[in-house]
Amino acid sequence: MQGYMIWLVIAAGGAIGAMARHGVGQLAMRLMGPNFPWGTLTVNVLGSLAMGLVIAWLVAREPAGQGVRAFLAIGLLGAFTTFSTFALDAITLYERKAMLTAGVYIGASVILSIVALFAGLAAGRSLFERALS
Repeated sequence: MQGYMIWLVIAAGGAIGAMARHGVGQLAMRLMGPNFPWGTLTVNVLGSLAMGLVIAWLVAREPAGQGVRAFLAIGLLGAFTTFSTFALDAITLYERKAMLTAGVYIGASVILSIVALFAGLAAGRSLFERALS
């Protein structure tokens, strides 16, 4: 698959994945209530399960098509939950016997993402509150 077509395939998968994520979030909110992020937990777990199935299926295929992988793994599941890609990367390192690297990757991803979110919130609040005053 060449040029702009790969981008269109990813975008199509991403649109479907984003709508599915929103739908799961809405359903979880209705069924379980707003006191716990059930929607996020659900898409992270389902997305990780789906990523495992998709990658196993693509590896078993002869040959794995770039367009199919781009649509499913990057587009659809990437928009549904980026946690599935994080989980795949961690398991790939584990399967390569790179235990220390896997541990550093997992720890750094979680800690740095939380720190970055705090920093973004603080910066955004400072910028936008000043702009609104």
